[in-house]
Amino acid sequence: MVQKGPRPLVLCGPSGSGKSTLLKRLLKEFPDKFGFSVSHTTRGPRPGETDGVHYHFTTVEEMKAAIDRGEFIENAIFSGNMYGTSKRAVEDVRRQEKICILDIDIEGVKQIKNTDLDPLLVFVMPPSIKELERRLRGRNTEDEEALKKRLETAKKEILYGQEPDNFHIVIVNARIKEAYSKLRDFVSQNMVEKKSEPEATQE
Repeated sequence: MVQKGPRPLVLCGPSGSGKSTLLKRLLKEFPDKFGFSVSHTTRGPRPGETDGVHYHFTTVEEMKAAIDRGEFIENAIFSGNMYGTSKRAVEDVRRQEKICILDIDIEGVKQIKNTDLDPLLVFVMPPSIKELERRLRGRNTEDEEALKKRLETAKKEILYGQEPDNFHIVIVNARIKEAYSKLRDFVSQNMVEKKSEPEATQE
């Protein structure tokens, strides 16, 4: 069980959908309102990444043991590496009296739905697979085989994201400014506290 607190905000979407950019804008605009849950991973740090800031870097053995001890809310394997969100990572944000933001994949979303966290779920998707491929190729970080795997995974993720009731809102990120405006409106309506009124009713 994770201690009670504000409903977490979950951002999910294919690699290249722009969810990380949206997340950074939200944290920048509301630094006192939101905090980012730092995930664990068994992959090695990339240039510029800091342990405890971008990820908690760990070993396969250590992470498997922690999962067996029930210390993780969700975990998944992506490109041969393990990723996951620990209960402590969420609690660390809540201790700061902030709303916890999680950036997780489809498998993580399925798992977090089975917890008592009651998260608000946002799916970010590209305007098309063709545009997603253009963005991924523009990064120039992967070979052709890895790129094809990412696109195949993205197609499955988009199908899941578009299924009714899997997410509270689906945001098509064609232009980052418009996509962020939709995310901001959704957050304002559902998460930013409003002054209590005598006649107000609780959901």
